[in-house]
Amino acid sequence: MVNFNEVFYQIYTLGFCDAPLYNDGKKEKRILHILDWIDHLKKLGITALIFNPLFESDKHGYDTRDFYTVDCRLGTNADFKKVCKALHKAGIKIFLDGVFHHVGRGSYLFQDVKEKKWESPYKDFFYIDFNNIQNEDGFSYANWEGHHELVKLNLQNPAVKDYLLKAIDYWMEEFSIDGLRLDVAYSLDRNFMQEMVQHVKEKKDDFLFIGEMIGGDYNVLFNDGHLDSVTNYECRKGLYSSMNSHNLFEIAHSLNRQFGNDPWTLYRGKHLLSFMDNHDVDRIASTLVDERDLPLAYALMYAMPGMPCLYYGSEWKEKAKRTNTSDVELRPYFKEPIWNELTDLLAKLNRIRKDNPALTYGNYEQVYLQNEQYIFSRKDGQAEIYFVINISDEEKDLPIPFTFTAINLLTQEKISIQNNIHLSPKSFLFLKVI
Repeated sequence: MVNFNEVFYQIYTLGFCDAPLYNDGKKEKRILHILDWIDHLKKLGITALIFNPLFESDKHGYDTRDFYTVDCRLGTNADFKKVCKALHKAGIKIFLDGVFHHVGRGSYLFQDVKEKKWESPYKDFFYIDFNNIQNEDGFSYANWEGHHELVKLNLQNPAVKDYLLKAIDYWMEEFSIDGLRLDVAYSLDRNFMQEMVQHVKEKKDDFLFIGEMIGGDYNVLFNDGHLDSVTNYECRKGLYSSMNSHNLFEIAHSLNRQFGNDPWTLYRGKHLLSFMDNHDVDRIASTLVDERDLPLAYALMYAMPGMPCLYYGSEWKEKAKRTNTSDVELRPYFKEPIWNELTDLLAKLNRIRKDNPALTYGNYEQVYLQNEQYIFSRKDGQAEIYFVINISDEEKDLPIPFTFTAINLLTQEKISIQNNIHLSPKSFLFLKVI
C-alpha cells in the first residue's frame, strides 16, 4: 500500500548540479553534488526526493535521447546508483521524472527515422507524415503543444509501450526507485497510463505515481487504476493570491471545493501534491507582496490536505522569476544549502506533519473564516487538530464554538481554549486537542 505521509523535496537536476545548458557530450560526475546535501535534507525532515529529468537529453531534460541512461552532463548510471544508495540509507525515497509523452529530436529512435524514413523500424513510434516532403526532415510529425523539438510518441503502439515499461522496470530493478512524477500527465494516452500503473503495481504495490496536472477536474486521471496523486496547481495559486489580496476566502473556497464534507466535494480522502513553487513557476519569495507572509503561506500549505513539496532553495527564501522566453533563473546551482529562520520553521512543520497522521489522513472542515483569519480542523478518528491563522497586522481574538485543552504543536505548550483563540499579528497555531 502507498504511504502518503511524505514530505517531498524537488530539484531540477541539471541546474542543481551545475550542468551546461546544452548537452556537450562530456561525462562529468556532477550528480554526486547531491551527496553533499543529504545532511541538509535529513535535518529538514525530507522523506522523498523528486529528480526533475535526468535521462540523457538534448538540452533541458524534457527532450529525451535515451530513457535508460543518466544524462552524461550528470555522470554515469553507476554515479547515480551511488547517489540512490546514499539517499535510501538516509531514509529518503527516490522519484524520477517520467517524460513519456515525447522525446527530443536527438533521440536515437527519431534519428533512425530521419536517416531511413519509412524503412526505419521506429517509424511507427511517432506520428509521421511522409507526404510532407517540403519539411526540413523530408517529413513532418506531431509534437507537444507546438514545440518542434519535442517529438510526440505513439503511446497506442504496443512496441512503444513495451519500450517504456521496460525502461521503468530498469530503474526499479537497478536503482530501487520508489515512484514517478509523470510529466504532462494530462497529455498522456489514458490506456497507456492505466497499463503502466497496473504493470508497475503488480511488481511494487507501494510505488507512487504523481501526475502533472495544471487545471480542470483532476479526477480524470486521479482515480483507481490511474494515478495516486496529482499536482495541486489550484491551491498553489490560492495560497499566494490569498496572502497578496488579504482574502483567505479564495484558498478556503478551493479547500472546501476539493476536500470539504459536501457530497459534491471533488477529492475528499485523496492526496494531492501541495507546493508553493517548482522549476516552471516563479519562486514563492518573489511572488508574495509581503515577505512576512512567507511562513504563514507555508504553514497553511502544511496544514491543508495533501503531501507537502519544497522546491530546492525556496526553503531559505531564494527569489527568482521566469522570463517570457526562459526558465533558467528558476533552475540555478547552489554550492551549498543555507539554513535560516525559515528552514528552522519548515523543519518543525515537517516533524509535525510526520508525527501527526491526522494532517495526512484526516478530514478537513472549515470552522471560522474572515478575510484575514481562518480556522479549520483535521480529524482522523485518533486525533483532532485545529489550524488557526491570522494574516493581518493586528492581534485578533477568534471565536470558536467550543471549549477544549490543546497542545501547541510548535512549542509543546498546553493551552486552554474557552470559546476564543487569541492570535498575534501575522501568526498561526497548530492546536492538538488533548
